[in-house]
Amino acid sequence: MTVQSEQKLLVTGGTGLVGSHVIQRARQAGIPTVALVRSLDQAEYLKEFDAELIEGDLTDKNSLRDALTGVTIVVHTAAKVGDWGSVDEYRNTNVRGLENLLTALEEQCLIRHLIHISSLGVYEARDHYGTDETEPPHAAGIDGYTLSKIESEQLLRKHSIPYTVLRPGFIYGPRDRTVLPRILERLKSGRFAYLGSPEKLMNNTYVEHLVDAIFLALFNEDALSQTYNITDVSLVSKREFISTIAELAEYPPPKKVVPLPVARNLARVMEGLWRFLGKKQAPILSQARIKFLGLNLDFSSQKAQQELNYQPQKTFQQSMSATIEWFRTHHKLP
Repeated sequence: MTVQSEQKLLVTGGTGLVGSHVIQRARQAGIPTVALVRSLDQAEYLKEFDAELIEGDLTDKNSLRDALTGVTIVVHTAAKVGDWGSVDEYRNTNVRGLENLLTALEEQCLIRHLIHISSLGVYEARDHYGTDETEPPHAAGIDGYTLSKIESEQLLRKHSIPYTVLRPGFIYGPRDRTVLPRILERLKSGRFAYLGSPEKLMNNTYVEHLVDAIFLALFNEDALSQTYNITDVSLVSKREFISTIAELAEYPPPKKVVPLPVARNLARVMEGLWRFLGKKQAPILSQARIKFLGLNLDFSSQKAQQELNYQPQKTFQQSMSATIEWFRTHHKLP
C-alpha cells in the first residue's frame, strides 16, 4: 500500500462492522483517520485505534463541516441496513445522507477518491451463476435497503467526486451487530430452517477481505469510476455456511427445510399482515430473507481479481472460526 504523506482519510459509519475494520487497517498503515460516528459513547472502543472521532450525522449537513477538514480520501460505509421498513426511511440515510456528503466534499475541493460500499443486492432477485458487473442493477420487486443502494449508486455518478463502487455480498466477521447475531439466536433456539435447497451458494464476504479490496482500490487510479463485485471468491453452500456456524458455536446443526414455493407464499401473507398491523420488526419470512437464504448467489469477482489484484487470503473455515471466536471472547454468543 503506497500512501502519500498528505493523505487524510474519513470513514463514515465508523462504529459499524466494515467501518471499524477500515479504521483499524488505516491506523495500522499510519494513515491519519477521522471516524464520523453518530454517538461518541458508542464509539468508545475505536479509541484503541487512535483515530480522531467526530460526532455527526449524514442527514445533518452542518454536522459534517468539522469532519471534512483536511480530508482527501473517503471510505463511505454508513448506511441504514435491514430488510424491513419504508423506502423513505432507507432513502433518508442512504441517498439523502450521501447527497449531503458529496455536496460537502465538492465544496472543500480536496477529495481525491471516495470508496462507496454498495451491495450485491442491487442485482435482480433471482438465482445467479457467475453474474458480473456487466449486468445492470434491477430496481423492481426489492426491499427499501437495496432500492436505496441502487439510487445511491446513481446519485454518485451524477457528481464530480472521483469514486469507486464496491458491491460486497453478505458481510460477516468480528463486530457484526446485525445478521449473524440473529442467525446465532435462531440456531440456539432450534428455530432455524433452510428455505429451498441448502446446496445453493451464499455470496459470503469476510470483512477482512472486503477491507483488502477497499485499500487495493483506494490508492489505485485505474479503479476510478469502476464498480467491482466483492466476495470471498471461494463460495460455500447455505448448508456449509450455516452448519459451520452451528458447529463452531456448539449448537445443533439445523435440518428443517421449507420448500421455496411454500416460503414465498408464506412471506407474501406475512408481509401483507405485518404492513396492515404497522409492525416495526420484520416478519420471520420476507422476500428479502428468501433472497438471502433461498437463492443461488454466485457472483463473479474476476474483475476485482484482475484489475485490483484482489486475492482473499483466508479460507471460509478460517474466517468463520475467527468470527465465532470473537463472539465467544466478547460474550456475544446467545
